Amino acid sequence: MVQDISLLELLEKRTKQSHTLVDVRSPKEFEQGTIPGSINIPIFTDIERAEVGTIYKKVGPAEAKERGLQIFSQKLPAYIQEFRKIDTSITVFCWRGGMRSKTAATVLGLMDIESTRLAGGIRSYRNFVLEYLEKETFQPEFIVLNGFTGTGKTAILKKLACNGYPVIDLEQMANHRGSIFGHIGLNPSNQKRFDSLLVEKMMDYESTPFVFVEGESKRIGKILIPDFLYEKKEKGLQLIIQLPIEERVRNILDDYQPWGFPERFLEAFHIIKKRIHTPVAKQIGEFLNQENYVEATSLLLEHYYDPRYEHSTKDFIGEKIIIQAGNTEDAYNKILEALETRGILASNQFIN
Repeated sequence: MVQDISLLELLEKRTKQSHTLVDVRSPKEFEQGTIPGSINIPIFTDIERAEVGTIYKKVGPAEAKERGLQIFSQKLPAYIQEFRKIDTSITVFCWRGGMRSKTAATVLGLMDIESTRLAGGIRSYRNFVLEYLEKETFQPEFIVLNGFTGTGKTAILKKLACNGYPVIDLEQMANHRGSIFGHIGLNPSNQKRFDSLLVEKMMDYESTPFVFVEGESKRIGKILIPDFLYEKKEKGLQLIIQLPIEERVRNILDDYQPWGFPERFLEAFHIIKKRIHTPVAKQIGEFLNQENYVEATSLLLEHYYDPRYEHSTKDFIGEKIIIQAGNTEDAYNKILEALETRGILASNQFIN
């Protein structure tokens, strides 16, 4: 008999013991959004799911179930073997807690592999995420890393996180660097995936006094930051990082590596070139065509990104602390020093 588990029971279980969540939907569904930390052991491939769905619509549910059983039975030994690799307790889920997760849980039970099934499927989790965000309550104060493009804000966030400080990396969740070139070489998240990752982090840090974030705009790629968090960021303590332009160019090139995607960088540049003074835009285009990314980046910073940043941040609500540094490592150390001096951060606080 299939044993169902509610979402709240599942969340509580995950905090107490090692537990594996298995999304049995197709790879495409899994990619579009799942419960963070889940693995994908699909009953059907994307093509198989499309075939069964077509039969359901054009012929009928009985015929669709029969065809689904034929497909699944042929790969049953390999499917079971994937679950035998898991050495923790298991919960399986599909979209609504329906046929696919029931089938998976039933087959696992017949093979003496214990599992539970998430009641309501991932839809129940999505509803939970939306309800959590609708509360619009998150107590920790925001310490915001700000500064011109290329000042190493993301690298500093990653180092803070590695050293045990509470960090919500919005760009990492969006899988987008937040600029017109920010999607290149990445697979940006959709809103569902972003929201899920965001709520997981918010739950982790509900009781901390503060959280480090980056000074993002309201939109990162195609995803939107919830209004209440964006407003909280605007009112947070603003750490304005200032680095020499040569260091900023170096950071940008290390991060974006445009030489790996020259055509895509040219395409992205053509979207914004009309906003740059024509002679300068022409020069940037020539440098990009020549793959002279140092000069192209320098001009983009001077004539596009820096002026836009100055305009967007001139009316900061939160307190500002200027962090002047020679490089990213220096900026990291000076940030900790500044926060310790002000009593915001105790020495070695949060460090693992």
